[in-house]
Amino acid sequence: MGTIVYLNGQFVSKEEAKVSIFDHGYLLGDGIFETLRSYGGVIFKLEEHLQRLFNSAKYMMLTIPAPKAELTDLAYQALKKSSLQDAYLRITVSRGVGERGINPDFCKEPTLSIIVKEVPEYPPESYAAGIETMIVSVRKMSHESLSPQIKSCNYQNNILAKIELNQRGLLEGFLLNNEGYLAEGTVSNVFIVKSGNIMTPSLACGCLEGITRQTVIELAQKELQLNVQETQLTRYDIYTSDECFITNTIMELMPVVNIDGRVVGNGQPGALTRQLHALFQALARSER
Repeated sequence: MGTIVYLNGQFVSKEEAKVSIFDHGYLLGDGIFETLRSYGGVIFKLEEHLQRLFNSAKYMMLTIPAPKAELTDLAYQALKKSSLQDAYLRITVSRGVGERGINPDFCKEPTLSIIVKEVPEYPPESYAAGIETMIVSVRKMSHESLSPQIKSCNYQNNILAKIELNQRGLLEGFLLNNEGYLAEGTVSNVFIVKSGNIMTPSLACGCLEGITRQTVIELAQKELQLNVQETQLTRYDIYTSDECFITNTIMELMPVVNIDGRVVGNGQPGALTRQLHALFQALARSER
């Protein structure tokens, strides 16, 4: 069947999936979401994604109109109806329909949707040869304004960064925080390898605690017995790294071979990057 949508109690096609123009998710970006992926009919790290969704809801004082067990069941129902084994899923909860203005009390019922569709494929050559990236001019929003642990529907900061990347013909780029330290990519977490050490920005630097990020950290520690440093990284650190890669749910691990015109390592995907990606894929498929 392909794309299927669960929307407020009904499973519908993408053509039938309609949300009110007065929904505060549309009007104000007032909502939260999680992006997930299934392998062989099993949704990878579903419990972790749902926990983060509920944490985001608590922070935003937003009601999720279904407990975790019901959301789990709905996600698998949607996956089954799509007839897809390897799929992209997105769970979104918005504040719901309300009157004009920003007052969330105007919204009486949240809007819940689950989208299931084919996994968007990144170009195979991006994995084989690595990608070029840049540090964008847009800075990561301060955690004093909004916690970076919230998967909010308001992505304006990242969108402005993506426009900058589009103008350069680049797939991904890095955001620094207000102190000048590396935070994350526009849609990814960032890792570097230097002198055999794996390093990634700490949560205090303003990065999302990505599910794939955490999985990679655990694989490096448990499978390879390597220490992973969650720390502050500067431009110098990433420019002079031996390897660099980025992670998210859909891309898994993608090697970076050029940053702001500086060649990373020998200009090829690093051995440790390839090894960790193979371990990640083995783990994801073993959970089937």
